[in-house]
Amino acid sequence: MPIPADSVSMGLVSNCGRATGVLLRILSLLAFLALVVLTAAFGAMFGTGEWYQALEKPTWNPPAWLFGPVWSTLYVLMAIAGWLVWHSGHPLRLVALRWWLLQLVLNGAWSWLFFGLHRPGWALAEMTALLAAIVLTAVRFHRIRPVAAWLLAPYLLWVGFAWFLNFTIWRLNGGGLASLIG
Repeated sequence: MPIPADSVSMGLVSNCGRATGVLLRILSLLAFLALVVLTAAFGAMFGTGEWYQALEKPTWNPPAWLFGPVWSTLYVLMAIAGWLVWHSGHPLRLVALRWWLLQLVLNGAWSWLFFGLHRPGWALAEMTALLAAIVLTAVRFHRIRPVAAWLLAPYLLWVGFAWFLNFTIWRLNGGGLASLIG
């Protein structure tokens, strides 16, 4: 029995639509990855340099080689989390993604404050806001795609550790209220 021409063309249209959908999903994931790569590149502009090397650091300060792999992993997880929320179709996804973008901006700003301006106290205050933004992002993501919130958990833990490290470096190097305002 011959297949009607209309059913063949409908199958082609259906397959083209699926292919376009897959392509758009891939492109949107690449866009989220690009955003985190831009954030990482901005932060990398402010290398550790002599100033950081001269600072007193705690004995439990991680080795320099660890930061690259950890941050690379965290940035990929952040991108996937944002992408999952983007593709959820949830009516509140744009609100949640505004929080995601805010924490991304705060993430990049920390490197500028700490390494660029040599202001560990300011960076500590800023990182407190970053921690709050990550928590609020995760809460909003959880309402939309719980797995997206869980993808942010390692990031939250690492930034919490980094906050304590920043605090310790600040205190070891004369940190006090005066260094926050001066």
